[in-house]
Amino acid sequence: MRLEKFGNELELLLLLTDNNNYTAQQLADRLHVTRRNLYYYLDYLRNSGFQVIKTGAYYRLDPNSKFFRRLHDNIVFTKEEAAYLRRMLEASNKKDIILATLKTKLDRYYSLEGSFSPAALKRIHNNVRTLKEAMETQSVVVLRGYSSPHSKTVSDRVVEPYLLMNDDLDVRCYEMQSDMCKTFKVSRIKSVEVMDVFWMNQAKHSDLFTDIFMFSGDEKLPVKLRLGQLAYNLLLEEYPQSHPFLAPEKDEKHWIFKADVASYLGIGRFVLGLFQDIEVLQDQRFKQYIAGCVEQMSQKVSGFRPVRPTNNEP
Repeated sequence: MRLEKFGNELELLLLLTDNNNYTAQQLADRLHVTRRNLYYYLDYLRNSGFQVIKTGAYYRLDPNSKFFRRLHDNIVFTKEEAAYLRRMLEASNKKDIILATLKTKLDRYYSLEGSFSPAALKRIHNNVRTLKEAMETQSVVVLRGYSSPHSKTVSDRVVEPYLLMNDDLDVRCYEMQSDMCKTFKVSRIKSVEVMDVFWMNQAKHSDLFTDIFMFSGDEKLPVKLRLGQLAYNLLLEEYPQSHPFLAPEKDEKHWIFKADVASYLGIGRFVLGLFQDIEVLQDQRFKQYIAGCVEQMSQKVSGFRPVRPTNNEP
């Protein structure tokens, strides 16, 4: 199929997403078509899953359209991935315009500017070095000024550090106060102070479980899904390591996925994105999690009349 066949549709997509306001006549003029033909193109976009919004006389595309969400998930880095790439660029000895441009784009788009200033890099380097020394001597340390995004507090944490992970971005520790093993971001530690005290809780140093969606945690959460052909294909394409956890049903049209996950975030995003082709079989907690996500989405789109999906949607 030649790209030229959809030239006007592609051009219309660009116009409706370039942050400018266009009336129907202005769009028709830019495409060199009649207004009647323009309305055909707009209907084509609607039928293809795009949400065309008209505000007064002006048209635009809703960035929350399913196509854009799937495109975003496929091509945009997570903040952790962007930070990892930024660290690799910082470690490079090359000095050229392209390298500097990439650093600037990552810093601006993912708000990494403060994380890679010379002072921040020196602080992180010192923290990693001190943590490694403490682990070698099995010493207790104080994580001074640790900034927690969950509790929104800055506090000192007395811990037994025993594992650096993710290219030294995270440190796994046993925390005295909570009597739990936790993962701390090295970049959120102001400084590390080694105490003249040796580990006393080594038996409690637990290994971290990482699931096929690359989420890590202490708890293993069982899930069981019934997948259609589309969900089966996409799961294998996006997560090849899922293959051992898949078993075909007798009808040869469905597959059972059964595995443990560390978090419902990864598996939940996959299920919600392909809900028409997936049936959640187990367990009850995961069903409640999905139901809660659906309820939140329903609240965000309240007031809109439901539309039956067309055949060209999965």
